[in-house]
Parts: sequence; C-alpha cells; structure tokens
Amino acid sequence: MLLVPAAWQARAAEHAARADDLTAGHRARRAAGGERHAIEDFLFEYYPAKPAQLRRWHPGAGVARADAAEAPQAGWRWYRTDAEGTVALDADAFLADRGDTVRYVRALLSATAGRPAATGCFGLHEWAMVYREGDGDHRHPLPLRLGGAGTDAVVERHRIRCTHIDAFRFFTPDAAPRNTLQPTRETQVAMEQPGCLHANMDLYKWALKLGPAAPGDLLLDAFALAREIRTVDMQASPYDVSSYGLDPIAIETTEGKAEYVRRQRGFAAASQALRTRLVAACDAVLGTPVRGRAEPDRV
Repeated sequence: MLLVPAAWQARAAEHAARADDLTAGHRARRAAGGERHAIEDFLFEYYPAKPAQLRRWHPGAGVARADAAEAPQAGWRWYRTDAEGTVALDADAFLADRGDTVRYVRALLSATAGRPAATGCFGLHEWAMVYREGDGDHRHPLPLRLGGAGTDAVVERHRIRCTHIDAFRFFTPDAAPRNTLQPTRETQVAMEQPGCLHANMDLYKWALKLGPAAPGDLLLDAFALAREIRTVDMQASPYDVSSYGLDPIAIETTEGKAEYVRRQRGFAAASQALRTRLVAACDAVLGTPVRGRAEPDRV
C-alpha cells in the first residue's frame, strides 16, 4: 500500500496526539519530580520504553510513502528508500537483525491464543509477591490493605495456580513452593494462557519487541490495554490503592472473586483480538518482505 504524504502525515500526527494523551500523567510526574505512581509509572519501569518511543509512528510492513525526502522514517533504522523515492520498512534487513525475535513472538502468541482462558487464579500472584515479607520491603510504595498477617492468611487459605514465569519469578521464597505450577522460561510457550492478566499485559512488550513491524495503532492499543489491566491487577492486589481514588477488588471475598473473574474474562477476549493482530504483523514481515515499489493504494 502506498500512502500519499498527506495521509502519512495525518496518521503520524494522530498517533502522536494519542500517545501524548496516554502518557500525560507519567510525563507530568516525571517533570515535577513527584511521587511515583505504582500503577501508571510501573508500565514505564517494567517495560523499558519511554514516552518518546510510544510517540513514534510506524506504518508496519508493506506500507510505503511517496516523497521520502519529507518522511522522517527515511532516516530511521530498518527503513529503506527505493529509486523512485518511496520509503518503507526494509523487511529483509529487519529480519536479518530481529528474525529470531519475530518468530518467537509469533510462536508464543499463536500457542497462547489456541488455549482456553483459565480463570480462578484470583490475582493471587501479587499476594504471593509479598507473602511473609518484612514491613517496608514491598515492591510498591503503598500499604497493605489487610496488613502483613492478614495478607499472609489470604495466601494460606487459597490454592495458587500461576502460569506466568514473569509473575512467578517475583514470588517470595516462602510463596514459590505454594504454586501448583512451576513455570520456567523454557516452558513459557507451553504454559501461557489468555486468562492470565500478566500474559495479556505483556502484549505491549511483544509489540515493543516487534518495533517498526508493529503498526503504531497496534502498539498504542496494546499499551492502553496493559494500563487497564494493570489497574485491575493492583485493585485485586493486597495493596491499598485508595490513594489513587480506586476501590479494591477484595478477592478474599466471594463477591470480589466474582468481580475479578468477570474482569479477567473481559481482558481475555480483548487480548485475543490483539494477539490476532500481532500475529498478523509477524506474518506481514515474515511472509511478505517489501521488495520494490508497493502497490498503490492512495489514501
């Protein structure tokens, strides 16, 4: 597809404006040197991408622009300009550098999408991360809603069934043996499932890993979903999030469990749609490298 400069510029401007809106709070706190926000700022710490990276628009594989001299992408890594003056992602060069990553992302997301969503974990991963932990040792600058002893009691009354390695690896030493599963990096492709909040947040990470192969709207959609999931993740956690104007999802109660599962199912559905789009982005760069001039589609 060939975009005329006006269409390319409009899409880039719309993308930048949306990115600015999504990152406004984080940027304002950083500029003011203010207190860290355990929900919103976490996304910029756990996933090491800066607002400027989110603001940069990529069209994705197979989309070219006429008049490359006016396109900032012409000077970016993994883009090429052909003899006729169009600029597009150089899929061959990108795959030479990142092909293993693209293939891994595709394999992981395809495997995850093919499994049913497992619900009923009730967000106990966050509780297991503070189980029998000393006061003041917590990952986030928030008090525990039930206190240390109350938090430990919730963990001890429940069965923990965490499938996600990047949640499990933060379990305290006393909590790790309580998990009925022992996920590892080697078993990640075999174990991830679409009911897992952390696996669904990680769609943002995979979009970042795909770099210019992920269209800009896909990257921001993944970020927006990750932020929404992170909010629920913390509402269901042992932390007191009332200072952020949020109510807890009290998973230690029957009502809280039902609310968590309702949200979990909603995220599972939303994540599957994003997985489909991410797999398509992988296929676009793996299966149809841009060679020669793109077919005109002047929008």
